[in-house]
Amino acid sequence: MTQTPKSSTAPPPDAGSPTMPSVPPQPPHPGRTPATPPARTLAPPRRTAFAEGLDELRAAATTEPGRLRIIGALLALLVVAFGAIAAWQMTERATAADDVLHRSQPLTSDAADIYRSLADANTAAASGYLAGLQEKPAMREGYETDIRTAAAKLVTAAANSEPGSTSANTITELSRLLPEYKGLVETARANNRQGYPVGGAYLRAANEMMQQKMLPAAQKLHQTENQRLRDDYADAKSFPWAAAGLGVLALAGLVWAQRRNYRRTNRVLNHGLVTATAASTVVLLWLTVGHTIARSGLNDSYEHGVRSLNVLHEARIASLTARSDENLTLVRRGADTRSLPDGTVVDAYEWGYDKEIDELGEALLRAEGLADDTAGKKPVQDANGFMKVWKDRHGAARDDNESGNYQAARDRVIGAAKEPTSVCFDNVDKALATALTHEQNEFRQAADDGRDSLTGLPTGAAVLAVLGAVGAVLGIGRRLSEYR
Repeated sequence: MTQTPKSSTAPPPDAGSPTMPSVPPQPPHPGRTPATPPARTLAPPRRTAFAEGLDELRAAATTEPGRLRIIGALLALLVVAFGAIAAWQMTERATAADDVLHRSQPLTSDAADIYRSLADANTAAASGYLAGLQEKPAMREGYETDIRTAAAKLVTAAANSEPGSTSANTITELSRLLPEYKGLVETARANNRQGYPVGGAYLRAANEMMQQKMLPAAQKLHQTENQRLRDDYADAKSFPWAAAGLGVLALAGLVWAQRRNYRRTNRVLNHGLVTATAASTVVLLWLTVGHTIARSGLNDSYEHGVRSLNVLHEARIASLTARSDENLTLVRRGADTRSLPDGTVVDAYEWGYDKEIDELGEALLRAEGLADDTAGKKPVQDANGFMKVWKDRHGAARDDNESGNYQAARDRVIGAAKEPTSVCFDNVDKALATALTHEQNEFRQAADDGRDSLTGLPTGAAVLAVLGAVGAVLGIGRRLSEYR
């Protein structure tokens, strides 16, 4: 039998067969160029979402529906931005106006009251020392009331001041000095009642502490709070230019969109766009008129309220200082002198009285000029009349003192005489208190009117802006529906 020859091709090894060793690569044949692997194609860089969105926007702008969508979105965004900025700016101004009425002006008045209470306490201490054993209970009670008032006002001012601020540091200093001053006055009073002349030295030390440390600190506190009040006024009265500008821009965009709509469709009105225009117009007018009225009220409250109050406070402080110097003239009996520029030596407290009484007269003239009605002018005129009588009676007391009649001078000053200067001082102080009360009420009325004109404006602006944005979207949507 003939046998079939076996194929020369070996069968492939099965899975279990051992792997044949790999043949090492042969070096290239001399003169033959090795094969170049095929080049890899690089993927283009991925575009940003902004670039892709810009392309889509450009593509949409080539069709009328796309353009309408863009116009609707821009109008809605513009109206909402207008409402948001208007609400934000008017909220800031309403807050500043409220601060003027309920925070900064009351704190300014409190600072003035602290000064007045301290100066009045110093005057009462000198008057009580002069009276000695004849000191009346009312005189003593007046001193104690002034000290309590100053302490209470310092507590209130500390609670409303920013920690670490200039005002807070000043209040802390005054709170530290007040007990020391009171201790000196009590020591002077005790020594005086026992007939010890050293009491005068303690009273002088108390007066120097008041004049050189406490009253300057109280004046600094008043100036700081007054600056804070002016800042609040500036914030409340500044015109909201950003909101007004956006409002004009929004109205211009809405008018342009309606004109465009009319030219393409010959339809005069688009209810949605008209609604948006009306809402934006109301917000813009409300903002302009409301702020104008508020500014007018705040200006009136400053011109006929704050300015008058400041001048009246100056007058009251000058009156108190003059009375204190008048008393200390008799307490010190010429022990303290002052050299004038021309070389003349005068009694320091007599010189101080003349200076303060002149300042009182100037302040009363300014206060009368600032008063805008009879109720405000009359108490100022009364104070001016009492001041003139005071000057005349003080001149008589000065003549007695310079002629060596100390007892007669003392009686003319503290009340034993028929017409003492103490009565004149009390009348001046009462008239100024009446004028201050009137001007404080004038301030509150005007400031309250100004603040009330902003009531509801921030909320109204936000609501109307949302209404306007919805109207703009619906108005454009109505046009888009014609393409479906």
